[in-house]
Amino acid sequence: MNVHVTKKILSEGLGLLERVVPSRSSNPLLTALKVEATEAGLTLSGTNLEIDLSCFVPAEVRDPQNFVVPAHLFAQIVRNLGGELVELELSGAELAVRAGGSDFKLQTGDLDAYPPLSFPAQADVSLDATELARAFSSVRYAASNEAFQAVFRGIKLEHRPEGARVVASDGYRVAIRDFPASGDGRNLIIPARSVDELIRVLKDGEARFTYGDGLLSVTTDRVHMNLKLLDGDFPDYERVIPKDIKLQVTLPATALKEAVNRVAVLADKNANNRVEFLVSEGKLRLAAEGDYGRAQDTLDVVQGGTEPAMSLAFNARHVLDALGPIEGEAELLFSGSTSPAIFRAAGGGGYMAVMVTLRV
Repeated sequence: MNVHVTKKILSEGLGLLERVVPSRSSNPLLTALKVEATEAGLTLSGTNLEIDLSCFVPAEVRDPQNFVVPAHLFAQIVRNLGGELVELELSGAELAVRAGGSDFKLQTGDLDAYPPLSFPAQADVSLDATELARAFSSVRYAASNEAFQAVFRGIKLEHRPEGARVVASDGYRVAIRDFPASGDGRNLIIPARSVDELIRVLKDGEARFTYGDGLLSVTTDRVHMNLKLLDGDFPDYERVIPKDIKLQVTLPATALKEAVNRVAVLADKNANNRVEFLVSEGKLRLAAEGDYGRAQDTLDVVQGGTEPAMSLAFNARHVLDALGPIEGEAELLFSGSTSPAIFRAAGGGGYMAVMVTLRV
């Protein structure tokens, strides 16, 4: 077998697989990459038993053969090649990797022993890949990283009559994004770490979903993925979204981010990075206090609602995370000093963050 492929395209494909295939495992086959060759190009496949990933790389191929190689070692070799056109030549159990003046010989693995990976050919529903990636990226920060928090370690994808919604929560905050979608899809919970890989492979075009038993298969023009889903029921997050809004504040999101960043330097790290918000007479005063001193910053805001003034406190890190997906004007909705607050874009867009307050 002889293959000619550009270093850039091959490196991109290997980069996606590197993030999925473990570098170490009690089963050495799981650290390997399967390469299936056809006259159209190469299909690279790997798994970590939670995510199966297959990626197509266009290439010139003569006498196609399939083989298995150590994933991370192969990717490292390709990245460090001197030339831009890579030649792969398979001879027996040895793979030659050449480019420019570089020439590597890599031992291949047992092709027959490699675990079979299968991906569905039919789709149950299609979503816009760009919108889906944007939605997942907007809420990912709110998913828990703690193993004991079960479904909070996942992101819920809901199909609703008016479109689709993704939701993430760690019990202290909820991040929501609505986006356009059609079709009769299922509600499911995808592990947040799997969502990270899904975001990386979603570009433009369509993301085609196929539902299995505890499994979601996602297909794009170039990539196939199987993702294991989380079992369990996602909590009823809608009950924590405040309905009785008493005070509304609008200001540039960037200005608020910068001000929170400034005062948070002196926030007490042992007291939830506490930053106080005091709204009164068209001003938002931010204050933080710690062992080394106090900080204060004041911003002009557009104020509305029935309450003339209100004092609240938040975790500064949570505030910055919530403001991250907001561009332009941010709208802050308060229902009381001890009730959850809403942060969202003033112009709409489908994104909303709901955060619990700290005791004032």
